[in-house]
Amino acid sequence: MTSHFLSELLSFLDGLPEPRIVMNADYRIVAANAAYLREFSGGKPIAGRMCYEVSHHFDVPCDQAGESCPLRQSMESGTPQRVLHLHHTPRGEEHVDVETTPIRDDQGQIVYFVETMRIVRQASSRPAAQGLVGRSPAFIGMLEKVLRVANSNAAVLLLGETGTGKELVAHAIHEASAREEGPFVAVDCAGMTETLFESELFGYEKGAFTGANHRKQGLVEAASGGTLFLDEIGELPITLQVKLLRLLETGTYRRVGGLDWLPADFRLICATHRDLRAMVQAETFRRDLYFRINTFPIHTPALHERAEDIPLLAISLLERVDRKTHRQFSPAALTWLSSRRYSGNIRELRNLIERATLLADGATVDLKNLTEMADDIPAIEINASGAFQLAEVVDLATLEKRYLDWVKNQPGADLATMAGQLGVSQRTLYRKLQDGRGGC
Repeated sequence: MTSHFLSELLSFLDGLPEPRIVMNADYRIVAANAAYLREFSGGKPIAGRMCYEVSHHFDVPCDQAGESCPLRQSMESGTPQRVLHLHHTPRGEEHVDVETTPIRDDQGQIVYFVETMRIVRQASSRPAAQGLVGRSPAFIGMLEKVLRVANSNAAVLLLGETGTGKELVAHAIHEASAREEGPFVAVDCAGMTETLFESELFGYEKGAFTGANHRKQGLVEAASGGTLFLDEIGELPITLQVKLLRLLETGTYRRVGGLDWLPADFRLICATHRDLRAMVQAETFRRDLYFRINTFPIHTPALHERAEDIPLLAISLLERVDRKTHRQFSPAALTWLSSRRYSGNIRELRNLIERATLLADGATVDLKNLTEMADDIPAIEINASGAFQLAEVVDLATLEKRYLDWVKNQPGADLATMAGQLGVSQRTLYRKLQDGRGGC
């Protein structure tokens, strides 16, 4: 491949709005377009450096550090590959949707790879005043599915325990879709009666019933061009499921008291904490409706599935609910929050933090503010069977460092095994070890 071709390729990439780099098979960055230099370089030279060193601050390729590597996957498959990564940027680490495409010469041989990067605006890997926050493997797995389905019209079913933030996930899907400029309309299906369901969803004509003194727009009409979010779909009585199914199958509806069938134009997202598959078997949820709404299921993880996100979530929630600005948690408070099991998930965590902010007077939210009105005070049991032990109280960062030092000295402590036992990704563990003593 001649330098003339590379110059033409870069000239073409410079005209594109999304950040892109050109790499060779040895992970070395050959060139970067203007958008990449603006978004990711921080004014530093990029050409000649390794992609994993720039993006992750790793000293080995991603696939050797517990991270999926789109370049390696693309090299092996000969096709474009897409993954979700945490990349370093001048603003700190951010979720980045990465797509790597092989470039072939006249003989069909792969000689370069073009990597396209799209910063995920719908989620943050750092504390944030709004939206989704997280960086655990469970959270990233969910976010990957959100990004895959967002720019389609496929019906999405959000499944997860109460309090896991399903409406926030629905908002993220809407904001990442082509319908983001349209309305987002949420409907709580719990407690819906037949009359209320029809009048709320479909609207009614003037004079349709006593008290109908004017025509009312229904929520289906209000969601036109946008997203209709049906929360707690599992609570919808089976008689109303028939009416919803007709709407979805025909794409039309009729106002209460009206004669004309009107076209519906919305993207459907449903959510439930119930086991709909079991409800189908018990014949309390229609099978045909289940398959209509379950085109693309997404599991919203419970807090115990993403425990390493708790400090990040806690700091974010403190910023959202505190009446005073710039307050922080003490290390002991963060340790205690991370040790709990939350049956109410993020909603319970939020309530606990908001309660503590009302009890705290100083610049720090301390452990006593959290435990003063707590329903229970669970302890971390780490002192059994000759296992990891501490003789004194230490801050959270020191606790983690000492624990990792202990873990990596256990028999069979390879990176993959350790990551599985700790419930984190290999990449997360690799980064923590590098930040500590430099590897295992």
